[in-house]
Amino acid sequence: MHDALRPARRAVRHHATRPLPRAGLAGFAGVLAALGLAPWGLWWLTLPALALVFVLRRHAATRRGAFLTGWGFGAGWFGLALSWVVEPFFVDAARDGWMAPFAVVLLCGGLAVFWGVAFAAAHRRGDALLVALWVALEMARGVVFTGFPWAMPGHVFIDTPVAQLAALGGAPLLTLIALGLPAAALAIGARAALAIPALACLAAWIVLDPGPAPAPRPGAPVVRLVQPNAVQALKWDPDWLPVFHQRLMSLTGQGDVPDLVIWPETALPWLLDQSGDALAEGAAAARGAPVMLGIQRREAARYYNSAIVMNGAGEIAALYDKAHLVPFGEYVPFGEWAARFGIHGLAASEGGGYTPGPGLHPVAVPGIGLALPLICYEGIFAREVNAATATGALRPRLMVLMTNDAWFGTVSGPYQHLALARLRAIEQRMPMARVANTGVSAMIDAQGRVTARLGLDETGAIDAPLPPRGAAPAYARLGDAPMLGLLALLGLAAMRRNRLDRGRAGA
Repeated sequence: MHDALRPARRAVRHHATRPLPRAGLAGFAGVLAALGLAPWGLWWLTLPALALVFVLRRHAATRRGAFLTGWGFGAGWFGLALSWVVEPFFVDAARDGWMAPFAVVLLCGGLAVFWGVAFAAAHRRGDALLVALWVALEMARGVVFTGFPWAMPGHVFIDTPVAQLAALGGAPLLTLIALGLPAAALAIGARAALAIPALACLAAWIVLDPGPAPAPRPGAPVVRLVQPNAVQALKWDPDWLPVFHQRLMSLTGQGDVPDLVIWPETALPWLLDQSGDALAEGAAAARGAPVMLGIQRREAARYYNSAIVMNGAGEIAALYDKAHLVPFGEYVPFGEWAARFGIHGLAASEGGGYTPGPGLHPVAVPGIGLALPLICYEGIFAREVNAATATGALRPRLMVLMTNDAWFGTVSGPYQHLALARLRAIEQRMPMARVANTGVSAMIDAQGRVTARLGLDETGAIDAPLPPRGAAPAYARLGDAPMLGLLALLGLAAMRRNRLDRGRAGA
């Protein structure tokens, strides 16, 4: 076997010394590594693929070559992980389809720049410094240009017991583990290169595995998740509006009366001030249960993507306006100017798109307590969720994510979005009710376990007991500050080690 692999090793070594072939190998490794994300879940491919790119970077003779290696790995990773981004442009292909290739190239190539910068900055320095810089830039990726913390390396662990460590340090800690395990294995030596990550993950499995979800507590509130399955291409079609509306009503009114009914994002096709009859019909179908639902509203010349809480009498008891909008989806920078060139927000209502609300905040739900509404994209921003989930008396009882994942296709986007919702639940030790227009709708407990779900492209409603909320964990209380401190210490220690090594080499 060893002799059979020798030609392949020589070929890899030969190509690794040349910048463009090395970037190509790194891109291939990036594709393999991304298979650890949902829906594939092959996290055990991610670790050796990361080890390969750590080896490849050592062959970079210049900083530019190091950048290309990191960029190539990132381009492969994001190219597969975010392949679903083409889907929204083909909902109205005649108008928006021409933008799909540009979106994929610019988004995936642009995000890969963060990784290329980390590789370039750590050129000719140890893997520990690269790991520290890489994690720090992944944290920055969640903030820069309004942020896009999707498909972080640590997300490969969401469906494993390792994810429970997110209660301590969020996705950055999971990313540090994902990058640190292969780097540590390579530092220890070739014999341990496979044993160290395997043993570490096995230990985490044993210690951190929360086991199956327990039986619901007696008297737990019952939440009805309503999934009308309004296909995006038909969602606003006048001929289909009454069909989808009737689905909402019949699904809401079925079976016993729950304690809370939740509809998805933009569940009603009319603006709030035009929806009086539809809201009254919904209140009647709910038979006294409060209803949380997504709806658009207009205030003067501004449009909002909103959520409301309707009490048992059909009155609006609380209002929330989505605060973190999707760039080039719900708004376009300089939108009126861009519209002259055929560039429109894909989900925008009018003109330049929606107006952002003042920020995430809990709302009171009759009979349940405080709930933190999140509309679609907002569920991926852990830092903003942290800021809105105060401790003490103002700590919400649950998070409610209303979304329309019909935009994301059927292959990977909806499942990755669901995985991120599970991660938020772990970080906050707080259950999340996730209601999606076309799926996947789910009740998620405080350990990130799915206790009830409706699959993709299903029409239906499911009654799920509300799981208990846990105490606020370290990440909910302290946020990213401890991780930033840890990364600073790791980076300083790595640079000191590099200086000592250089001193010995020059002695």
